[in-house]
Parts: sequence; structure tokens; C-alpha cells
Amino acid sequence: MPKFKKTKKVKKLRSKNIKKKVLKNSPKEPEKKNIVAGGDEKPEIKKIKKQPSEKRIYNLKDFVVYPKHGVGRIVSIEKATVGEIDIQFYKILVEKEKLTLTVPINQQSKLRPIASINQINKCVSILKTKPKIKRTMWSRRAQEYDQKINSGKIYELAEVVKDLNKNTDIIADQSYSERQLFEKAYERLKSEFEAVLKINAEDAQKKMDKALGRAKISEME
Repeated sequence: MPKFKKTKKVKKLRSKNIKKKVLKNSPKEPEKKNIVAGGDEKPEIKKIKKQPSEKRIYNLKDFVVYPKHGVGRIVSIEKATVGEIDIQFYKILVEKEKLTLTVPINQQSKLRPIASINQINKCVSILKTKPKIKRTMWSRRAQEYDQKINSGKIYELAEVVKDLNKNTDIIADQSYSERQLFEKAYERLKSEFEAVLKINAEDAQKKMDKALGRAKISEME
């Protein structure tokens, strides 16, 4: 039989088949890892989804603090329908201001629970410290004091009482607006002392005045 010569096309097909076999049998490349200097592997950073904050549930007769009005007590929890939407809300009585607030439960971020006994003790420590004397204009300082009073933060409230307290014989130097801010902060702090420590207004005042050094003046008078 006559021998046929291998054409170039056959050679090319064979070479392609050989390459495919080599690629199949070749070991796989190791997965690329993030390496930090020193040879340690860099851990993968995974995004953590923020957990939804749980809404605090207040009960009937609970004391709460509304920043702009101070301590109040929940006197009822009611429902109402507004535009085909059911809304639950708290009725809060602020006795000091003779005011009843209506706060929707879905807007309760404006509320905070009354302080703990430890926080009250910290406030007493703040009242015992020396007042900070600022040289800025009174209008600017008055604005800062007012913001602290309405912040709803008990430590800031105690700082205002401490800074505006006049327990010396220079009380005449205190302006009318200064006395107003002091009394506002003092009464709000006192009402929280009453609610937390479960004492009457007179005992709360004695405790605060003692820390402020005002008790000595009243004894002298």
C-alpha cells in the first residue's frame, strides 16, 4: 500500500490535543490570599449589618424626662386614628409646669428614663466642685446654659446649677436672667432627685443645698 505523508494540518491538530492534556493534568494555582508584612494572613473584613435599636417600653405611672420640660409621669397610654393610621401615644403630666404632653410612641426618642441612684450620686459630686468662671459675653453663656438645660442630660443640668450657684455675699452681682436660668436648672434637677430617691421636695432641696454649700448661708440667716 502506498504511504501517505502527514500533512501540516494533522501535525497542528495533534499539537493542540497534547496542549489540552497538559493543561488538564497540570496542578491548580493556589488561591490568592491577602498577606500582611511578616507573613501573616490578612483577615477578610466583613460588613456587619446594624441591628435595629429596640424601642423602650414605658408603663403607666413611670417617671420619664422630656428634655424641654423636665420630669413627668405617664398618666395614660392611648390610641388614636389619624388618616387611617393607628397611633399609640403617652400622656405625660409635668406637675412642675402644670402641663400635659402627648408623645407618640414612635417618637419616644425624645424621652429618657429617669436617672439611676449612681447618676444622682455623680450629680452630687458635680455640685460640690468649684464653678467654672467664663469670661465670654453673658449672652453667649446664657445661650450655652439654656442648651444644656434643654438637652435632657442630667450631668449637664448639674453643671449649670453648679456654675450659676451663688453661695457667697455677692448675690447682688447676679443678674435677673442669670437667676432665672439658675432656678430653672435647679428645679428640674430637684424634681429628678425627688423621683429617683423617692423623697419630698424639702428633703431634695436640703440634699442639693448641702452639696452646693448653700445650707451654711441659710443657717447664718
